[in-house]
This record gives sequence, structure tokens and C-alpha cells, in this order.
Amino acid sequence: MHGLLRWARGLGAGFALLLSAAPALGQVSFEGKTIEWIIPFTQSGGSDTWARFNAPFLSRYLPGNPEIRIVNEPGGGGTRGPNTFASRARPDGLTILGTSGSVQFPYLLGDLRVRYDYKDWEVVMVAPTGGVVYVSPQTGVDGPETIGRLRDQTLVFASQGPTSLDLVPMLAFRLLGLDVSYVFGYTGRGDGLIAMDRGEVSIDYQTTASYLRNVVPMVQAGDAVPLMSWGVLDENGAMQRDPTFPDLPILEEVYEMLHGKPPSGPDYEAFRAFNIAGFAAQKMVILPEGTPPDIVEVWRQAWRDIFADAEYQAEVSAVLGAYEQVTDRAAEALFLEGTTIDPTVRRRILDMLSNEYAVRLSDQ
Repeated sequence: MHGLLRWARGLGAGFALLLSAAPALGQVSFEGKTIEWIIPFTQSGGSDTWARFNAPFLSRYLPGNPEIRIVNEPGGGGTRGPNTFASRARPDGLTILGTSGSVQFPYLLGDLRVRYDYKDWEVVMVAPTGGVVYVSPQTGVDGPETIGRLRDQTLVFASQGPTSLDLVPMLAFRLLGLDVSYVFGYTGRGDGLIAMDRGEVSIDYQTTASYLRNVVPMVQAGDAVPLMSWGVLDENGAMQRDPTFPDLPILEEVYEMLHGKPPSGPDYEAFRAFNIAGFAAQKMVILPEGTPPDIVEVWRQAWRDIFADAEYQAEVSAVLGAYEQVTDRAAEALFLEGTTIDPTVRRRILDMLSNEYAVRLSDQ
């Protein structure tokens, strides 16, 4: 089990008795209703894939079997959708938000576009995930062992912006010493995938769900070359290979291939902090401020039922990867971990964004 998730599970066990006192569920029903699930990114990306996989199971287990409608609302580097949710969603259980690292990061960094506060929201599910970096075969790289061929090239990356989840690969490429030109303004990782398919960029990454669905066929066809995964934390807090991609090295291994020693220092600590915040607690299902406890409990019960569903268990790893999704106190623990940042790391990232990308945020 993912190390941070094991810790979250342990914390959740301490609150088990609280669950027995949950409100009665019989009075809440969504029969005849349509629930809107706001996804702040374009179709075909990892968040969209995650939501569309889970939606039929939610319809099955929420009381009244409501229709689940995915609403893609990209823009603002991942902030437009949550801003809309924060200002318009009613606390009636009929609108939920799917967040990702590209929603968490602007919040953590004080992005001027953020008009939402995680502290106001109720989390009912958290889905850890991973991600894979891959390149065009036109780079001359044919696998992780030949990544050194990239050091003499200028690579092109399609980005949603430096305060989005794309901050993780930007920090990684910087740490590895790769020369990467960033084209900002894309509205989701799905757009980055399209740009790679068209030959407009030479390096990309996708979160696990999108990688499994969209990039694996490209790899099989010889149109993409996987380099590394972001890895997962073990129970001692050390990075290890992603169980979904056990044959791929993680950044720490790639760094040692290139530099002959393990990574260390402030740049690595910054990468590590955002890698954990962006992937260990990567995707969350959120209810708006003021949602009554009985509705919150209905949603959590639906997720408990989904996680126990035999069909779900048989299919989830192939679609979303080998990561355990959680609700209840384990979700709350990961929620806290993913929306909190050390002030020193935050200051370092803000300085880097200002000095290297002319990105100045509200508190600078």
C-alpha cells in the first residue's frame, strides 16, 4: 500500500467509532435528479478519465440512482472550474467538484486567479495516482537507459501554466538538467497529449489514467517512448517505483543515471514536496461549503459501497492504476496533506517562478 495512504488509513482507524454515529441515510434521495460533476479540464485527460470511470458506479450506489453528468470546465490553469463551483454550487449534494494537483497548486502558491478555499469544502473521496513522462521517438531516445541523449537537445513541452500540476515536471526537468521550452496556455493534459500526437511537442507526461488509456497504445505503435514515473512513497517516506509501472525508473533513479549520485538539496526538496502534494493526494471529490452532514454521509457511503463492488474491484486497476482510493478519515488526512505546504518550500517556488518565468503571485 502507498506509504502515505497507509498512514492515512492508520489515522482513519482511530476515528472508526465516529462513523457508527453517522446521520441516518434514509431521508436523502436523489431520485429523478441529475448530479453535475465539474471537472476543471478538457476531455480525454486523466481527471476526465477518472470521473467518467467512476460516474456509473456513483449512479448505481447513490440513493435514487441519479444521472451523473460530467461538466468539463477548463481554463485559468485549473482555477476556472473550482472558482465556478465555489461561487455557484448549492449545498444540496447535486454538484460536486473533481480536483487535481492543478487545482491544489494555485491554491498552495497564492495564485491571483484563485477564488476558492479548500478549508470551506467537504472532501468525500481521495484518489492517489501516478504519472509517466514520455518523449517522441524523434528525440533518438529508445528507453530510460538512453535518456542522456536528451541533454544536448531543446525539448518542447505543452503546459497549462507554471502554477498547475505541470509544476512537477518543470521541477523534475530542471533538476535533471534538461533544456525544455515551455509553451503555456494549454487547458488540460489532454491538450498536451494532442500536441504530442501532432508532433508539436517532444516531451510530455500524463497521469496514470490517461497514460493507460491514451499513451500505452502510442507506445505499442512506436509513437512514444516512456522514460520514468513519478513513483510512490513507501511506509517509511522513501520514494519507490510505482506499482502500476514497475519496469519504469523514478526520477531519483534517472537523476543518478545522469549525475552518478542521488539527488539532494533545495531543488530536490521542492520537487519532492510538490510531487507528494500533486500525486499522493491528487484527485479529490468535493462537496460545497455548508453541505448538511446527512448529505455528506450519503456521499461517503456511496464511495464505501463502490470500493466494495466486485465489478469495480475487477476493473479499477486497469483503468486508473494500482492505487487504493479512500473515503472517510483517510480521505480527510490526505486532503490535509495535499492542501498544506511548508512556507520555506513555498517561498523557494515563488522565487523561481518570478525569476525564471516572470510569474508574480499575490503575496510577492
